[in-house]
Amino acid sequence: MGKTYKCIEGRLRKFIESQPVFFTATAPLTEDGHVNVSPKGRSGTLVVLDELTLAYLDFGGSTAETIAHLRENGRITLMWCAFTGPPTVVRVHGRGEPVFRDDPRFDGLMRHFDPSVDGSGLRAVVLVRAERVSDSCGFAVPIMDYREDRDMHAEYFDRKGEENFSTYCEGKEYVGTSIDGLPALPLPVPPRAN
Repeated sequence: MGKTYKCIEGRLRKFIESQPVFFTATAPLTEDGHVNVSPKGRSGTLVVLDELTLAYLDFGGSTAETIAHLRENGRITLMWCAFTGPPTVVRVHGRGEPVFRDDPRFDGLMRHFDPSVDGSGLRAVVLVRAERVSDSCGFAVPIMDYREDRDMHAEYFDRKGEENFSTYCEGKEYVGTSIDGLPALPLPVPPRAN
């Protein structure tokens, strides 16, 4: 059944990199705070940087709960499910950090991603350092066929354009501050260097 691993390599890395969707889970420190689970897709927006470090692109949306929780306490779990092939669930428990657009590390991290996945609405690169890597059976995960990525998210933010992105973020109630009142995305959104 389930196993733990010292690092992300070989079969495990290939599995992670081939999944079209993954999920992030975070929570604030306060016991009455809201736990957050978010689906992440958009092919090519997650990379394994080394055997214990992953990075994914964080794009605009209605809230910024993951960013807020990471800024407060850094705890994060990433999860992938096999919807085809052998039934597998992989989890990476670790510490995460949002690297915002004005951070000197931002451009260097972006070099690890294919330029085609960059676009309007990019808020941050989220770095995750694995502390526990495990898999378990996915016997209850349904078998589903992947057809294609939705392009609605990218198209929506491309229509807004970089010049209107900060205004969009400032107009969302839970982007600058989380639903529990934690600092989330810095506003106004820092401009991109390039």
